[in-house]
Amino acid sequence: MPIEPRELRNCLGHFASGVTVISCDVDGSPHGATVNAFTAVSLDPPLVLVSLDRRTKLCSYLSGRAFSVNVLADAQDDIALHFAGKPRSRPVEWVRPAAGPPRLSGVLAHLACSPWRAYDGGDHVLYLGEVDELAVTEGDPLVFYRGGFRELGPAFEFAPWLESLDCPSSQSRLVGIA
Repeated sequence: MPIEPRELRNCLGHFASGVTVISCDVDGSPHGATVNAFTAVSLDPPLVLVSLDRRTKLCSYLSGRAFSVNVLADAQDDIALHFAGKPRSRPVEWVRPAAGPPRLSGVLAHLACSPWRAYDGGDHVLYLGEVDELAVTEGDPLVFYRGGFRELGPAFEFAPWLESLDCPSSQSRLVGIA
């Protein structure tokens, strides 16, 4: 039975994600798009992945170009909307490094990436980038869940990953389990 696109989108909306703006330079001008389909791929080499709809301008620009992943802070919902096609009234502030792609000012974190590979992803293109530079600041992220922006709740008192038997650095391993 075929899956209806709206049904799939609604289901996927139950997975909370951070909000990023992917940016690159095209003929001396910065361009960007709001993207929540971003993930880490590898620590060695340091790789990240962004998934872009084939119909977007940024998708056509990104092929073979360096790009930045700008992780938005909780108060930057206006920036997210701006790069999703709802322009804001005040100008966007860019940081233009001497080398590397442009990035947004005031973001929670940014990663400057060199193009690594691009893959067919159906109606999307999956771009892998090798992280060349990164920076983080203190604050909370902008969160997207079920079609809207949300605030991050309080942290748990323990780190579940560190307590897991699946944690790579864990000293305890289950032996003899099939």
